[in-house]
Amino acid sequence: MAADKITVVGGGIGGLVAAIACAQQHRQVVLYEATSKLGGRARSSERPYIANYGPHALYGDGELYSWLRREKLLPKVAVPIATTMRARLDGRITRIPRPLLSAALRLRGEAPADIDYRTWAEQHAGERAAQAAIGFASLPTFHHDPGELSAAFCHERFRRLILNGHRVRYVIGGWSVLVDALAQRARDLGVDIQTGSPVHELPQAPVILALPLKAAGRLLGRELQTQGAGTVLLDVAIRSKRRGPRVVFDLTERIYLTRTTGPDPSLAPPGEDLIQTSAGLRPGETLEQATARIEAAMDDGFPGWRESETWRRRSVAESSSGAVDTPGSTWRDRPPIDQGDGIYLVGDMVAAPGLLSEVANHSALHAARLAATR
Repeated sequence: MAADKITVVGGGIGGLVAAIACAQQHRQVVLYEATSKLGGRARSSERPYIANYGPHALYGDGELYSWLRREKLLPKVAVPIATTMRARLDGRITRIPRPLLSAALRLRGEAPADIDYRTWAEQHAGERAAQAAIGFASLPTFHHDPGELSAAFCHERFRRLILNGHRVRYVIGGWSVLVDALAQRARDLGVDIQTGSPVHELPQAPVILALPLKAAGRLLGRELQTQGAGTVLLDVAIRSKRRGPRVVFDLTERIYLTRTTGPDPSLAPPGEDLIQTSAGLRPGETLEQATARIEAAMDDGFPGWRESETWRRRSVAESSSGAVDTPGSTWRDRPPIDQGDGIYLVGDMVAAPGLLSEVANHSALHAARLAATR
Protein backbone atom coordinates (compact mmCIF):
# COMPACT_ATOMS: atom_id res chain seq x y z
CA MET A 1 0.00 0.00 0.00
CA ALA A 2 1.07 3.56 -0.55
CA ALA A 3 2.20 5.43 2.54
CA ASP A 4 -0.71 7.89 2.30
CA LYS A 5 -3.26 5.14 2.82
CA ILE A 6 -4.63 4.01 6.18
CA THR A 7 -5.28 0.35 6.94
CA VAL A 8 -8.01 -0.64 9.38
CA VAL A 9 -7.97 -4.23 10.62
CA GLY A 10 -11.32 -5.35 12.03
CA GLY A 11 -14.83 -4.61 10.85
CA GLY A 12 -16.75 -4.21 14.09
CA ILE A 13 -18.31 -0.96 15.33
CA GLY A 14 -14.89 0.48 16.22
CA GLY A 15 -13.29 -0.42 12.91
CA LEU A 16 -16.18 0.96 10.86
CA VAL A 17 -16.30 4.23 12.82
CA ALA A 18 -12.52 4.61 12.45
CA ALA A 19 -12.72 3.95 8.69
CA ILE A 20 -15.50 6.53 8.27
CA ALA A 21 -13.61 9.15 10.29
CA CYS A 22 -10.37 8.59 8.32
CA ALA A 23 -12.19 8.81 5.00
CA GLN A 24 -13.81 12.06 6.11
CA GLN A 25 -10.26 13.40 6.47
CA HIS A 26 -9.80 12.68 2.73
CA ARG A 27 -7.54 9.72 3.29
CA GLN A 28 -7.65 6.49 1.31
CA VAL A 29 -8.78 3.68 3.57
CA VAL A 30 -8.84 -0.09 3.24
CA LEU A 31 -10.60 -2.18 5.89
CA TYR A 32 -9.90 -5.89 6.33
CA GLU A 33 -12.40 -8.15 8.13
CA ALA A 34 -11.42 -11.76 8.74
CA THR A 35 -14.97 -13.15 8.59
CA SER A 36 -17.51 -12.98 5.82
CA LYS A 37 -19.67 -10.45 7.69
CA LEU A 38 -19.02 -7.09 9.25
CA GLY A 39 -20.08 -6.15 12.75
CA GLY A 40 -18.10 -8.36 15.13
CA ARG A 41 -19.92 -8.52 18.46
CA ALA A 42 -22.44 -5.96 17.20
CA ARG A 43 -23.78 -8.35 14.55
CA SER A 44 -27.21 -9.78 15.38
CA SER A 45 -28.36 -13.30 14.61
CA GLU A 46 -30.29 -13.91 11.41
CA ARG A 47 -34.06 -14.04 11.14
CA PRO A 48 -36.46 -15.31 12.28
CA TYR A 49 -34.91 -14.60 15.73
CA ILE A 50 -32.85 -11.42 15.80
CA ALA A 51 -30.75 -11.58 18.96
CA ASN A 52 -27.82 -9.32 19.71
CA TYR A 53 -24.62 -10.70 21.21
CA GLY A 54 -25.82 -9.91 24.72
CA PRO A 55 -28.00 -6.98 25.80
CA HIS A 56 -27.21 -4.02 23.53
CA ALA A 57 -28.42 -0.46 24.04
CA LEU A 58 -27.57 3.08 23.04
CA TYR A 59 -27.40 5.70 25.79
CA GLY A 60 -28.85 9.04 24.75
CA ASP A 61 -26.43 10.95 26.98
CA GLY A 62 -23.37 9.24 25.48
CA GLU A 63 -20.83 10.11 22.80
CA LEU A 64 -21.75 7.28 20.43
CA TYR A 65 -25.41 8.36 20.33
CA SER A 66 -24.39 11.99 19.75
CA TRP A 67 -21.97 11.04 16.98
CA LEU A 68 -24.57 8.91 15.20
CA ARG A 69 -27.03 11.81 15.31
CA ARG A 70 -24.47 14.29 13.99
CA GLU A 71 -23.58 11.94 11.16
CA LYS A 72 -27.27 11.25 10.42
CA LEU A 73 -26.59 7.56 11.00
CA LEU A 74 -28.86 7.04 13.98
CA PRO A 75 -31.28 4.20 13.18
CA LYS A 76 -34.86 4.02 14.40
CA VAL A 77 -34.87 3.36 18.13
CA ALA A 78 -37.36 2.27 20.77
CA VAL A 79 -37.74 3.80 24.22
CA PRO A 80 -38.20 1.42 27.20
CA ILE A 81 -41.23 1.74 29.45
CA ALA A 82 -40.17 1.97 33.10
CA THR A 83 -43.48 0.61 34.43
CA THR A 84 -42.72 -2.82 32.95
CA MET A 85 -39.48 -3.24 34.93
CA ARG A 86 -39.28 -5.58 37.90
CA ALA A 87 -36.72 -6.70 40.44
CA ARG A 88 -35.98 -10.21 41.65
CA LEU A 89 -34.94 -10.25 45.28
CA ASP A 90 -34.21 -13.54 47.04
CA GLY A 91 -36.20 -15.49 44.46
CA ARG A 92 -39.26 -13.22 44.48
CA ILE A 93 -40.43 -10.94 41.66
CA THR A 94 -41.55 -7.50 42.79
CA ARG A 95 -41.70 -3.92 41.69
CA ILE A 96 -38.36 -2.25 42.32
CA PRO A 97 -38.79 -1.25 46.00
CA ARG A 98 -38.91 2.52 46.28
CA PRO A 99 -37.19 2.69 49.70
CA LEU A 100 -34.38 0.50 48.39
CA LEU A 101 -34.02 2.53 45.20
CA SER A 102 -34.16 5.80 47.12
CA ALA A 103 -31.41 4.60 49.44
CA ALA A 104 -29.28 3.53 46.49
CA LEU A 105 -29.85 6.90 44.82
CA ARG A 106 -28.32 8.59 47.87
CA LEU A 107 -25.03 7.44 46.39
CA ARG A 108 -24.49 10.72 44.59
CA GLY A 109 -21.27 12.58 44.02
CA GLU A 110 -17.95 11.25 42.81
CA ALA A 111 -16.73 7.86 43.99
CA PRO A 112 -13.01 7.18 44.50
CA ALA A 113 -11.08 4.87 42.21
CA ASP A 114 -8.81 3.45 44.88
CA ILE A 115 -11.36 1.46 46.91
CA ASP A 116 -13.90 -1.16 45.95
CA TYR A 117 -17.54 -0.32 45.24
CA ARG A 118 -18.95 -2.45 48.06
CA THR A 119 -16.90 -0.73 50.75
CA TRP A 120 -17.66 2.76 49.48
CA ALA A 121 -21.39 2.12 48.91
CA GLU A 122 -21.90 0.54 52.33
CA GLN A 123 -20.19 3.51 53.98
CA HIS A 124 -22.53 5.97 52.26
CA ALA A 125 -25.88 4.14 52.02
CA GLY A 126 -25.80 1.03 54.17
CA GLU A 127 -25.47 -2.66 53.33
CA ARG A 128 -28.89 -3.28 51.75
CA ALA A 129 -28.79 -0.24 49.46
CA ALA A 130 -25.21 -1.08 48.52
CA GLN A 131 -26.27 -4.59 47.49
CA ALA A 132 -28.98 -3.10 45.29
CA ALA A 133 -26.53 -0.70 43.64
CA ILE A 134 -24.12 -3.58 43.05
CA GLY A 135 -26.94 -5.62 41.52
CA PHE A 136 -27.88 -2.82 39.13
CA ALA A 137 -24.21 -2.28 38.22
CA SER A 138 -23.90 -5.89 37.09
CA LEU A 139 -25.80 -5.01 33.88
CA PRO A 140 -23.42 -2.40 32.40
CA THR A 141 -20.33 -4.22 33.73
CA PHE A 142 -21.32 -7.84 32.89
CA HIS A 143 -19.41 -8.79 36.05
CA HIS A 144 -20.49 -11.44 38.57
CA ASP A 145 -19.72 -9.11 41.51
CA PRO A 146 -19.25 -5.41 40.69
CA GLY A 147 -18.69 -4.83 44.41
CA GLU A 148 -15.12 -6.05 43.86
CA LEU A 149 -14.42 -3.41 41.22
CA SER A 150 -13.34 0.22 41.47
CA ALA A 151 -15.97 2.39 43.14
CA ALA A 152 -15.44 5.13 40.53
CA PHE A 153 -15.86 2.68 37.66
CA CYS A 154 -19.05 1.07 39.00
CA HIS A 155 -20.73 4.20 40.27
CA GLU A 156 -20.40 5.98 36.95
CA ARG A 157 -22.26 3.07 35.37
CA PHE A 158 -24.85 2.88 38.14
CA ARG A 159 -25.65 6.57 37.67
CA ARG A 160 -25.87 6.24 33.88
CA LEU A 161 -28.22 3.27 34.20
CA ILE A 162 -30.47 4.48 37.03
CA LEU A 163 -30.39 8.29 36.97
CA ASN A 164 -30.35 8.49 33.16
CA GLY A 165 -32.20 5.25 32.45
CA HIS A 166 -34.89 7.19 30.59
CA ARG A 167 -32.28 7.86 27.90
CA VAL A 168 -31.72 4.19 27.07
CA ARG A 169 -32.58 3.38 23.46
CA TYR A 170 -32.91 0.08 21.58
CA VAL A 171 -32.14 -0.20 17.88
CA ILE A 172 -35.23 -1.37 15.99
CA GLY A 173 -34.35 -4.52 14.06
CA GLY A 174 -31.23 -5.32 16.12
CA TRP A 175 -27.73 -3.92 15.99
CA SER A 176 -27.08 -5.39 12.55
CA VAL A 177 -29.17 -2.45 11.31
CA LEU A 178 -26.61 -0.08 12.82
CA VAL A 179 -23.71 -2.12 11.41
CA ASP A 180 -25.22 -2.03 7.91
CA ALA A 181 -25.69 1.75 8.11
CA LEU A 182 -22.06 2.26 9.14
CA ALA A 183 -20.81 -0.06 6.40
CA GLN A 184 -22.85 1.75 3.75
CA ARG A 185 -21.55 5.15 4.87
CA ALA A 186 -17.97 3.83 4.75
CA ARG A 187 -18.47 2.53 1.22
CA ASP A 188 -20.09 5.80 0.15
CA LEU A 189 -16.95 7.59 1.35
CA GLY A 190 -14.77 5.32 -0.74
CA VAL A 191 -13.53 2.91 1.92
CA ASP A 192 -12.33 -0.35 0.36
CA ILE A 193 -13.96 -3.02 2.56
CA GLN A 194 -12.58 -6.52 2.13
CA THR A 195 -14.41 -9.24 4.06
CA GLY A 196 -13.12 -12.79 4.39
CA SER A 197 -9.62 -11.31 4.56
CA PRO A 198 -7.73 -12.26 7.72
CA VAL A 199 -4.52 -10.31 8.38
CA HIS A 200 -1.56 -12.37 9.63
CA GLU A 201 1.19 -9.74 9.55
CA LEU A 202 1.17 -6.14 10.76
CA PRO A 203 0.35 -3.89 7.78
CA GLN A 204 2.40 -0.83 6.89
CA ALA A 205 1.68 2.20 9.11
CA PRO A 206 -0.50 4.05 9.62
CA VAL A 207 -2.64 1.15 10.76
CA ILE A 208 -5.63 0.96 13.11
CA LEU A 209 -6.11 -2.36 14.88
CA ALA A 210 -9.80 -2.62 15.76
CA LEU A 211 -9.41 -6.12 17.19
CA PRO A 212 -9.69 -7.96 20.50
CA LEU A 213 -6.54 -7.29 22.52
CA LYS A 214 -5.29 -10.84 22.17
CA ALA A 215 -5.52 -10.70 18.36
CA ALA A 216 -3.96 -7.24 18.23
CA GLY A 217 -1.14 -8.45 20.47
CA ARG A 218 -0.36 -11.29 18.08
CA LEU A 219 0.13 -8.82 15.23
CA LEU A 220 2.26 -6.57 17.41
CA GLY A 221 4.34 -9.41 18.78
CA ARG A 222 3.64 -8.46 22.39
CA GLU A 223 0.98 -9.19 24.96
CA LEU A 224 -1.79 -6.68 25.54
CA GLN A 225 -3.85 -7.14 28.66
CA THR A 226 -6.56 -5.50 30.70
CA GLN A 227 -9.16 -6.80 33.12
CA GLY A 228 -12.35 -8.24 31.63
CA ALA A 229 -15.36 -10.26 32.77
CA GLY A 230 -16.64 -13.70 31.90
CA THR A 231 -20.30 -13.57 30.91
CA VAL A 232 -22.89 -16.21 30.06
CA LEU A 233 -25.43 -15.13 27.45
CA LEU A 234 -28.69 -17.05 27.00
CA ASP A 235 -31.31 -16.12 24.41
CA VAL A 236 -34.67 -17.89 24.43
CA ALA A 237 -37.75 -17.51 22.23
CA ILE A 238 -41.13 -18.46 23.66
CA ARG A 239 -44.72 -18.45 22.51
CA SER A 240 -45.96 -15.02 23.52
CA LYS A 241 -48.06 -14.64 26.65
CA ARG A 242 -48.72 -10.93 25.98
CA ARG A 243 -48.15 -10.11 29.63
CA GLY A 244 -45.47 -9.97 32.25
CA PRO A 245 -42.47 -7.70 32.74
CA ARG A 246 -40.25 -6.43 29.98
CA VAL A 247 -37.14 -6.24 32.16
CA VAL A 248 -36.16 -8.13 35.30
CA PHE A 249 -33.13 -7.09 37.36
CA ASP A 250 -32.08 -9.99 39.57
CA LEU A 251 -30.38 -7.95 42.29
CA THR A 252 -29.40 -11.02 44.32
CA GLU A 253 -28.02 -13.31 41.63
CA ARG A 254 -26.99 -10.34 39.42
CA ILE A 255 -28.76 -11.56 36.32
CA TYR A 256 -30.38 -9.37 33.69
CA LEU A 257 -33.41 -10.55 31.75
CA THR A 258 -35.12 -8.52 29.04
CA ARG A 259 -38.03 -9.31 26.73
CA THR A 260 -36.65 -7.52 23.68
CA THR A 261 -39.84 -8.02 21.67
CA GLY A 262 -41.61 -5.71 24.12
CA PRO A 263 -40.33 -2.52 22.48
CA ASP A 264 -39.52 -4.22 19.16
CA PRO A 265 -41.87 -7.05 18.05
CA SER A 266 -39.92 -7.45 14.78
CA LEU A 267 -37.18 -9.42 16.57
CA ALA A 268 -39.23 -12.65 16.57
CA PRO A 269 -42.00 -14.20 14.45
CA PRO A 270 -45.59 -13.13 15.17
CA GLY A 271 -46.94 -14.71 18.33
CA GLU A 272 -43.49 -15.22 19.88
CA ASP A 273 -41.31 -13.31 22.32
CA LEU A 274 -37.52 -13.14 22.46
CA ILE A 275 -35.90 -13.02 25.89
CA GLN A 276 -32.22 -12.09 26.15
CA THR A 277 -30.34 -12.70 29.39
CA SER A 278 -26.85 -12.23 30.79
CA ALA A 279 -25.09 -13.29 33.97
CA GLY A 280 -21.53 -12.77 35.11
CA LEU A 281 -19.66 -16.08 35.30
CA ARG A 282 -18.54 -16.73 38.86
CA PRO A 283 -15.06 -18.07 39.62
CA GLY A 284 -15.09 -21.85 39.15
CA GLU A 285 -18.68 -21.83 37.84
CA THR A 286 -19.41 -24.01 34.83
CA LEU A 287 -21.52 -23.00 31.86
CA GLU A 288 -24.21 -25.45 32.96
CA GLN A 289 -24.32 -24.04 36.48
CA ALA A 290 -24.59 -20.47 35.22
CA THR A 291 -27.32 -21.50 32.77
CA ALA A 292 -29.25 -23.12 35.62
CA ARG A 293 -29.07 -19.87 37.60
CA ILE A 294 -30.45 -17.93 34.65
CA GLU A 295 -33.23 -20.44 34.04
CA ALA A 296 -34.27 -20.26 37.71
CA ALA A 297 -34.58 -16.48 37.39
CA MET A 298 -36.65 -16.96 34.23
CA ASP A 299 -38.95 -19.35 36.12
CA ASP A 300 -39.88 -16.46 38.42
CA GLY A 301 -39.81 -13.66 35.87
CA PHE A 302 -41.53 -15.46 32.99
CA PRO A 303 -43.56 -18.36 34.47
CA GLY A 304 -44.30 -21.19 32.05
CA TRP A 305 -41.52 -20.28 29.64
CA ARG A 306 -40.08 -23.80 29.63
CA GLU A 307 -43.22 -25.29 28.07
CA SER A 308 -43.37 -22.43 25.55
CA GLU A 309 -39.75 -22.45 24.36
CA THR A 310 -39.31 -22.47 20.57
CA TRP A 311 -35.62 -21.50 20.13
CA ARG A 312 -32.49 -20.85 22.13
CA ARG A 313 -28.90 -19.71 21.73
CA ARG A 314 -26.22 -19.85 24.39
CA SER A 315 -22.67 -18.50 24.45
CA VAL A 316 -19.89 -17.37 26.76
CA ALA A 317 -18.12 -14.03 26.41
CA GLU A 318 -14.65 -14.34 27.93
CA SER A 319 -13.15 -10.88 28.47
CA SER A 320 -15.07 -9.62 25.44
CA SER A 321 -17.86 -7.61 27.04
CA GLY A 322 -15.84 -4.48 27.78
CA ALA A 323 -13.05 -3.71 30.22
CA VAL A 324 -13.59 -3.50 33.98
CA ASP A 325 -11.45 -1.39 36.29
CA THR A 326 -10.27 -2.86 39.59
CA PRO A 327 -9.59 -0.72 42.69
CA GLY A 328 -6.62 1.54 42.13
CA SER A 329 -7.02 1.65 38.34
CA THR A 330 -8.94 3.75 35.82
CA TRP A 331 -9.55 3.61 32.08
CA ARG A 332 -6.25 5.46 31.62
CA ASP A 333 -4.39 2.35 32.80
CA ARG A 334 -5.67 0.20 29.93
CA PRO A 335 -3.58 -0.35 26.76
CA PRO A 336 -3.15 3.06 25.09
CA ILE A 337 -4.70 3.94 21.75
CA ASP A 338 -1.38 5.26 20.41
CA GLN A 339 1.04 2.34 20.33
CA GLY A 340 3.75 4.34 18.59
CA ASP A 341 5.17 4.07 15.07
CA GLY A 342 1.82 4.88 13.50
CA ILE A 343 -0.05 1.97 15.14
CA TYR A 344 -3.34 2.63 16.93
CA LEU A 345 -5.64 0.42 19.02
CA VAL A 346 -9.44 0.63 18.91
CA GLY A 347 -12.07 -1.25 20.91
CA ASP A 348 -13.99 -1.40 24.17
CA MET A 349 -10.96 -2.66 26.15
CA VAL A 350 -8.54 0.24 25.50
CA ALA A 351 -7.68 3.51 27.24
CA ALA A 352 -10.77 5.57 26.44
CA PRO A 353 -13.72 6.80 28.53
CA GLY A 354 -17.35 5.85 28.15
CA LEU A 355 -19.77 3.02 28.69
CA LEU A 356 -19.43 -0.25 26.71
CA SER A 357 -19.63 0.54 22.96
CA GLU A 358 -18.94 4.21 23.71
CA VAL A 359 -15.35 3.21 24.52
CA ALA A 360 -14.95 1.71 21.04
CA ASN A 361 -16.47 4.81 19.45
CA HIS A 362 -14.26 7.22 21.40
CA SER A 363 -11.10 5.26 20.68
CA ALA A 364 -12.02 4.96 16.99
CA LEU A 365 -12.47 8.70 16.54
CA HIS A 366 -9.26 9.45 18.44
CA ALA A 367 -7.26 6.86 16.49
CA ALA A 368 -8.62 8.22 13.21
CA ARG A 369 -7.53 11.76 14.08
CA LEU A 370 -4.04 10.54 14.94
CA ALA A 371 -3.74 8.35 11.84
CA ALA A 372 -5.10 10.96 9.43
CA THR A 373 -2.80 13.74 10.66
CA ARG A 374 0.31 11.62 11.10
